[in-house]
Amino acid sequence: MRQLIVEIITDEETDSHRAHVYDTYMTIVILASLLPLCFKEMTDFFKYLEWVTTTVFIIDYLLRWSCADLILKNKRFAFVRYPFSPMALIDLVSIVPTFLPVSQVLRLSRIIRLLRIMRALKLLHHSRPLQLVVRVLYREREPLIAVLFMALGYVFVSALLIFNVEPDTFDSFFEALYWAVISLSTIGYGDIYATSVAGQVISMISALMGIAVVALPSGIITAGFVEELRSTSEKKPPKVTRF
Repeated sequence: MRQLIVEIITDEETDSHRAHVYDTYMTIVILASLLPLCFKEMTDFFKYLEWVTTTVFIIDYLLRWSCADLILKNKRFAFVRYPFSPMALIDLVSIVPTFLPVSQVLRLSRIIRLLRIMRALKLLHHSRPLQLVVRVLYREREPLIAVLFMALGYVFVSALLIFNVEPDTFDSFFEALYWAVISLSTIGYGDIYATSVAGQVISMISALMGIAVVALPSGIITAGFVEELRSTSEKKPPKVTRF
C-alpha cells in the first residue's frame, strides 16, 4: 500500500495515470492557495479557501513523511531526516502561515504573505517542466556559477569606476551598483544615467559586456536542455503499436 502511495505522490512511474492525476490536482490546489495573494483584502471565501488548501497540504505532507523510508531509499533514520530535506521544509513553510495568529501589524502581515508565496515552490513536486529545469540547472551548475562570478566581478568593477568618475551623479555606492546591474543587463530604466563623456563610455562598454554575459548562460542552459531531453527520450521504452 505504501509503495503505491509513493508511486502516486512522487511520480516514480513515468506513465502512471494516477500519478498524472495527482500532480494535476495538486497543481490546481497550489495555484488556488496563491489566489488570495492577488488581492489586498482577505474575504470570507479566501479564508475558507486557505483552510481547504492547507488541509490538502497537510495530508500530502503526512503521506510523504509516512513513506519517508521508501522515498529516501531506506536510508538510516529516514523518518527523522525527511522533515529536514529541502522539499519537506518547503512543504512545512507552505502550511505554517495558516496557523500564524492574525495580526494588524503590517510587518507581520507582510511576512505571512511572503511565506504563502513560498507555496509556489511546491510546484517542484508536481510539475515535470519545472523538474526538468532544476535538473538542467544542477547539471550545468559549474559553468553557470563561473558566469555568475564573472558577472558579479564586472558589476563591482564597473560600479567602482562610475562611482569615482561621476561622484556627483551617484549619492552612494549602492546606487552605482544598481546602475551597473541595470546597464549590464541592458535594461536601462533611465532613472540613473551617466552625464560625462567618460561615464557614457563606461556605460557603452558595460552594455556591450552585458550582451555577452546574458548570451553565455542562455547558450549553456539551451545545450543542457537538449542533452537532458535526449537522455530522457533514450530512457523511455519504445511505444508498441497494436493492431
